[in-house]
Amino acid sequence: MFGDLFEEDFSFISNHHCGKAKKSKPRDFEPPAPRDFTNLSGIKNQGGTCYLNSLLQTLLFTPEFREALFSLGPEELGTLDDSSKPDAKVRIIPLQLQRLFAQLLLLDQQAASTTDLTESFGWNSHEEMRQHDVQELNRILFSALETSLVGTSGHDLINRLYHGIVVNQIVCKECKNISERQEDFLDLTVTVKGVSGLEEALWNTYVEEEHFENENLYRCGACDKLVEASKSAKLRKLPPFLTISLLRFNFDFEKCERYKETSCYTFPSQINLRPFCEQTEMDDSEYMYELFSVIIHKGGCYGGHYHVYVRDVDELGNWQLQVSPKGFFYLPLFSSFSIIFFFPDENKVGLREIHKLTFKSDFQGQDLQSPPQKNDVQWDSEKNPPRLKDSSAGCHWFDLNDSKVQPIKEKDIEKQFEGKESAYMLFYRKSQLKRPAEARGNPRYKIPTHLLNEMNAANTELQKKRVECDSANNGMDLHLHLSSCYMFHNGALHPALTWKESVVDLTIDRRKTLGDLRQSVFQMLESWEGDMVLSIAKPLPAGLHLYQILDGDELTLDGIGLADGADVFVWNGKEVGGTKVMTGPDHEPVVINVLRLAEYNEGGKGQHFTESQHVFSCSTKLGELHRALAPSGGIILKNLSGPEKEAKNWEVLLEEDMNRTVRSVGLTDGCSVLILDSHDQSFVNVSSGNLTAFTYDISWLQVKNFCRTGDEEKHVKITATIETVMADIKMKAIRELQLEEELGKCSEAADDDGVLCGFVLPEVPEDYTVKEAELKMGSLLGLCHGKAPTSTQVYQSCGSNTKKHKNPLPLMERSVMACFEPPFLANAFPICMFLVGDNWHLRRIDWCYEAGEALSQELQSCIESSSGGFFSFPWRLAADTMEVFLFQALTLPCCQEQVVPLPSFLRAWTVDSKRPGKLLRSNKQRLNDYRLGARVEICIEPLQKEENLGPHELLLRVQMGIPGERDYYDSMDLVWDISKECTAWALRQRVAAHYCLPVEKIEIAKYFPERFEWLPISSWTQQISKRKRKKKQESLQAAPYHLKDGDVIGVKNLLLDDMKDFSTLRDDIGKEKQRQLTLEKKKSRQAERLQHPGFSEEKLNMKHRKPEVALSINVGVFR
Repeated sequence: MFGDLFEEDFSFISNHHCGKAKKSKPRDFEPPAPRDFTNLSGIKNQGGTCYLNSLLQTLLFTPEFREALFSLGPEELGTLDDSSKPDAKVRIIPLQLQRLFAQLLLLDQQAASTTDLTESFGWNSHEEMRQHDVQELNRILFSALETSLVGTSGHDLINRLYHGIVVNQIVCKECKNISERQEDFLDLTVTVKGVSGLEEALWNTYVEEEHFENENLYRCGACDKLVEASKSAKLRKLPPFLTISLLRFNFDFEKCERYKETSCYTFPSQINLRPFCEQTEMDDSEYMYELFSVIIHKGGCYGGHYHVYVRDVDELGNWQLQVSPKGFFYLPLFSSFSIIFFFPDENKVGLREIHKLTFKSDFQGQDLQSPPQKNDVQWDSEKNPPRLKDSSAGCHWFDLNDSKVQPIKEKDIEKQFEGKESAYMLFYRKSQLKRPAEARGNPRYKIPTHLLNEMNAANTELQKKRVECDSANNGMDLHLHLSSCYMFHNGALHPALTWKESVVDLTIDRRKTLGDLRQSVFQMLESWEGDMVLSIAKPLPAGLHLYQILDGDELTLDGIGLADGADVFVWNGKEVGGTKVMTGPDHEPVVINVLRLAEYNEGGKGQHFTESQHVFSCSTKLGELHRALAPSGGIILKNLSGPEKEAKNWEVLLEEDMNRTVRSVGLTDGCSVLILDSHDQSFVNVSSGNLTAFTYDISWLQVKNFCRTGDEEKHVKITATIETVMADIKMKAIRELQLEEELGKCSEAADDDGVLCGFVLPEVPEDYTVKEAELKMGSLLGLCHGKAPTSTQVYQSCGSNTKKHKNPLPLMERSVMACFEPPFLANAFPICMFLVGDNWHLRRIDWCYEAGEALSQELQSCIESSSGGFFSFPWRLAADTMEVFLFQALTLPCCQEQVVPLPSFLRAWTVDSKRPGKLLRSNKQRLNDYRLGARVEICIEPLQKEENLGPHELLLRVQMGIPGERDYYDSMDLVWDISKECTAWALRQRVAAHYCLPVEKIEIAKYFPERFEWLPISSWTQQISKRKRKKKQESLQAAPYHLKDGDVIGVKNLLLDDMKDFSTLRDDIGKEKQRQLTLEKKKSRQAERLQHPGFSEEKLNMKHRKPEVALSINVGVFR
């Protein structure tokens, strides 16, 4: 019953549609899918409404019922426009049922919604998620319709079609007196247990007699004594439509539990009820019934799923009609017949259209017209009976399973005789009920005009939406670069004007050909003369570079691999601005950083380097590069910095390498080369062509400005070597930060010797080199007010009260006091380190900044613990921001090893079940505001670049599947802005753009690591809860995906991989381990039961079930 439990509602008609020709508001996502080849519409499951869907489809395919319902006009039922008026008596249930039937017949969508109808029942979201019995619903719905139609011409609709009479008789064997009691019925209930089929059950009930004899006698009213008698039941009146409910569910009095009867129970497609009737003298046609619907239940007595087999009496749907003598079959597709041929010589299948139907039924917003009396297709099976595979003419059976509709063979019904999935309700119609010829294949037959107009308008709007959606899905934006606006210099193309003036944006359908694109460009550039060549271009650090020329005007843009957002260069194929342009990957320009030793170095100690950038083709030989950069006798060293190489891996380019190209030696954009003159080569020792020692490693440091407390703190990069002195670093930073004037005034006020009043944190003497200061390249330094300490002095660390302590504390004998404030204690009180002998301990600092009482053991242990891979602190002191917390995390060995420069290069997560849980974003937020609770664990993730996620940005890990393998490439971070929408379609667009793939050529799924399962994310079946009209509940952050930061999204590229299975071998192993764990738990429970024999197996296995709730439909009073 819970099949398609969370299937999304894509119904096009608004759930609050009230009135004539009123259209729903357009939605932000795709319109609903059109009908499939069966040309029939399913019904969406609202969570647990499969029982309702099955019954509604049965009523829809009861033509006499739907036509009787359509015959009731607004003058009798009212209109939905008046439903909000206080005094209006609007019969909402039949109106909504009419409208639903019209949608199922005419609206071109794969499945309709029952939300309007269930709301008219007075059901809430809990009712729509609750399981109910379809036999119970059948009786309650008929009762609600009878009440709703009181006082109208349809007041007897239910009785007219479904009402029958059973008479029970008791005959006295002495006086022959007959005592009878008459009972009305809308459906017959027959037993299943102990009988082989329907006919036997009817025989036991309506033919065999029960005898009162021996000790079980009957008191006759006429004889006034106990006598022998016989009791029997007969069908006195037969309805046009006979509904039979099978008693599949029984109660076991020994086990005191319900169970489902799954034994074989046959029922015929045609049945003669003459033996079971009271009057048998009429013609046989009065007693013959044909099966036209079977509601099937799959599952047990406490839950399951319903679907229905129906016979398309009016042949409204498309079905596999007939078989040809040569083995191919006819398959009607919408408004045309097609033949699928098999060619044995070529071993292939071909599709060929043979003829069209002359009536329109295309659901494209056009008027739906009745079929003419004569056409190419003979609908009258008596005049032209087709050769069916397994049954007689006209038996077009379909399986309607919520949203899914598929044709079946009549013999498939036999599969529902027994088992967990078996027939539960049977619907028969009198064989003498004939349908008019004009109803055959005509879905608009007898539908009121106002509903026809509404459906036509809705189909027109649907088609418009689909065209817009198709255009959006298949449209691609191209950036056209015009050669007339470019010039070639320094190895690449550069715009002569601004970038905006040199690029023309063009939107085109990806299904169009290259010739269409060329024609569009010609039309845009009316002044173009001569040949036009289109080449793929790519912006590189050096400039724009051209690759392959686009050839094959008959090929589609998608077929030639042109992606959305591609850059296309329009030129003559030879030169740009009179300069010949080399194209292709072999001539890509590479930007190389060239370093040279400076002639003058301010500190007098260490080395300083100048840096410049040069562009070379990747096919340039190193000999040409050497001649262009190095002087005679000079040498070149390359530095291939990368993820697996340290910045100090310098290598000498040897003489034998001069014939190799730039690409072959691994020089790419951003790589550095060092040029040394002949007199500078003393810095290098060369042994066997490899660098063995280079004294002056080249890298950079970061200096942050702590002088301007009121402004935003700014940081700059300073080039340095391990021999660069701290004074040089300070002076360069002061110049870069433009602090000469400010620190100069500070110097005058301090009456010092003219040195600028500022020093660099960490507090080391200015005559120290980078190596002596034990700084690592890439580290963050701070520039503060005050004088720097000498080699005999120490100073406080950076804290919130740094500005209070402007002078270092001198070394006094064997004791030194160093004021510092750990970041997480900065807002509590300042503390200091006190050296006594060889041992340090911590003390508070009083208001005079003198050493006070010793620090408590608790706080001292907090600070000491930070020397490991993690640290902890009491929450009563956690009033600082996340940025301060991350500053403290920078002292961890792992951050120092990876050279993490700033807190913005760190990402903080809570730890949940040994996995990253909640992402702690916003570094300016206080720790207390995260409400993390006590004993929380936080893990730190280093980043390659700075990150500052906004409140509406979702961080996902996307990983592309390896084609042909059950594995994935390494995951990548994907930041997705969900401020506008968080739907499946939006995510598919974002992922497709990330991988530069068409949206329709990818499949995505979310990974649930705790279950080792993947849940596909489809834009057609996005799963949401009841209130489908509210955008927030269409979000992927709701059930069942619960998308959050850190979730893994698997991606399949359908262009390369047609395997849509997202699982991996690791998932198989994980599931097997879970299964083994479950078995072990089961064995342990069994062992526990053996140790406690007082508990019976039934009591231990007993599950507490919620009490069953009666089904009800609320109906207004219309008497």
